[in-house]
Amino acid sequence: MSFNGITHFRRTALSLLLSAGIASVGWAQESPKEEDFYKIMRVVAPEGTLLEVGGMTLLPNGDLGVATRRGDVFIVENPTSRRPFFRKFASGLHEILGLAYKDGALYCAQRGELTKLVDANKDGKAEILETVYAWPVSGHYHEYSFGPKIAPDGSFFVSGNVAFGDEQWWRGESRVPWRGWIFKITPAGQLEPWATGVRSPCGLGMIDGELFYTDNQGDWMGSGGVWHVKKGAFMGHPAGLRWSGAPNSPVKLTTEQLYAKIDPRDNRDERGRAIKPENVVDEKFQTLFEMKKEFPEVQLPAVWLPHGIQGISNSEIVQIPQGAFGPFAGQLLVGDQGQSKITRVFLEKVNGEFQGASFDFRSGFRSGVLRMAWGRDGSLFVGETNRGWGSAGDADEGLQRLVWNNQMPFEMRSVRAMPDGFEVEFTMPVDRKSAEDLASYAAESFVYKYHPVYGSPTVNKEKCEVKGVKVSPDGLKVRVIVDNLRQYYIHNLTLDGVRSVEGSYSLVHPTAYYTLNNIPDGQKLALSEVSTRNSAAASSTPAASSAPAAPAKKGAPAKAGAKAGVKTAATPGAPTAKTATAIAKAPTLEEIKPLLNRHTCSACHNAERRQVGPAFADVAKRGYSNEKIVELIYNPKPQNWPDYATEMPPMPQVPKADALKIAAWINSLAAPAKGGAAAKNADEP
Repeated sequence: MSFNGITHFRRTALSLLLSAGIASVGWAQESPKEEDFYKIMRVVAPEGTLLEVGGMTLLPNGDLGVATRRGDVFIVENPTSRRPFFRKFASGLHEILGLAYKDGALYCAQRGELTKLVDANKDGKAEILETVYAWPVSGHYHEYSFGPKIAPDGSFFVSGNVAFGDEQWWRGESRVPWRGWIFKITPAGQLEPWATGVRSPCGLGMIDGELFYTDNQGDWMGSGGVWHVKKGAFMGHPAGLRWSGAPNSPVKLTTEQLYAKIDPRDNRDERGRAIKPENVVDEKFQTLFEMKKEFPEVQLPAVWLPHGIQGISNSEIVQIPQGAFGPFAGQLLVGDQGQSKITRVFLEKVNGEFQGASFDFRSGFRSGVLRMAWGRDGSLFVGETNRGWGSAGDADEGLQRLVWNNQMPFEMRSVRAMPDGFEVEFTMPVDRKSAEDLASYAAESFVYKYHPVYGSPTVNKEKCEVKGVKVSPDGLKVRVIVDNLRQYYIHNLTLDGVRSVEGSYSLVHPTAYYTLNNIPDGQKLALSEVSTRNSAAASSTPAASSAPAAPAKKGAPAKAGAKAGVKTAATPGAPTAKTATAIAKAPTLEEIKPLLNRHTCSACHNAERRQVGPAFADVAKRGYSNEKIVELIYNPKPQNWPDYATEMPPMPQVPKADALKIAAWINSLAAPAKGGAAAKNADEP
């Protein structure tokens, strides 16, 4: 499989030269992007149809079942054609957030029940809507119900969202039985509680006969991730422990036992009003894996999906079938509602537990990705919605289809844990010179706090030195020796410098996040077996690195990247007064973009329009000082923005110098105040 012409990448200068017959001229090519392999196509629905998709399933004849949050169920005939036909199968149901097909009937999770829909007279519409099982609801708006997924024994798995407090609007609650749980329902209508500790369990998935689910960042959930759901497991959110004393509960951990080890911070002020827990910088904190040492029933994520990087509201899990989407058969795709994107996940078992790596896969969908289903032709149907939740896409709803063009992308196919690092497998052979250069690699690790605060900053971040690499004879695998491996931590591997043999292309997605729950046993590589060449180190001579800098002459041009007349801060994160003055002059959008991307600001915010969070221009209208914006980056006040369902997590990991630059740029978006009115520092909206 070769890359040539314009089949695999955008038109470049070289392709223009080739089309003119000047094939002998060498030219640097632009590496292909994700959109060059996976095309997003819209499924055209009848005018006036609102497809706020809550559930999807493929029927045996190739038709597509589509359920909406507004309570309609459609059968889409010939769904991969240019003009599919939408037939309304049922209507009047309540907030459908899952759809499955079994034995000639459709099953959906409404807010308060699992419902069977049957077309008894074969007229194309459901005449029978039968309650399989009804669970309690308190009436709280956040009590969504997700599912069902069909178990190998024919039973159904359903999950229940927590509610939130009235005064304590930030604290997830289980007001009625089995909220904050995943439960199993037999075809005869018997409920079996399965596992608890879930907060917003939007994405259930049966993978090779085993149940997995995704959860979203929130209180007690430092970031989203993918969990393997075992019977009797506790995933971390304490609300569902309210029902662990029930006779049929497989979870025996109690709320009192958990809170004896970690402070729920259920505090009141002098007037008796509840105090919202906020992130505390430089505190002595606990992690979820430390809780597992105390309570074996704690189930760690098989794969963390770093918040703001690989999603903010993780949703459906599907497994890639054989023959679809190239070299990734058997791996998982995980949707994300907030970022309107799909992430790819590679799983492996180490010491009997699932763990693995996550990679970006495809972004750019028109609304929030909530549900996915495979078509007969190997394309992926993507159901979308953002009402009440917000998403990066411009639309409120949608049904699209993701189609692979049968060309091979240059990607990390998988990342596997090794006793001394990782083994990276590629989809195409790598260029040996680039792959044997340590400068092509970077690694670091981090984890999240386990606390009652909404989300968590990345903490305990440390660099992991790449000590050596070994390329396989066929060029498809590289063993990477990584120093400072840490069990239970997320390890971020970046392979910016690795190139393919053919075309010298860079990786479509050069970054992987591996959740290292267990470090495998086995043979470590000796340094004599590996390449330790580092072009970056070779280019930095001792003379160059140790020579004192010559004082700048008056009127001499500043060094690249430096601003004339600005001294470097003596301590990182603590800019001098002169630096602060320079920052106040406000960088341009092009100058600030790298910071917005690096610190994941652009995952939730857009300069001019509402996205998951408010537009930066709307923040500028509040009149906060730069210092106040920095304070709110570190400890957000979601009550200041009551129209946004997704809270902003604390971001104390952003260096203060960067935060001040971002704040200065945000405030530059505001129209100049009349009379030069001073910026205010108040907490109120």
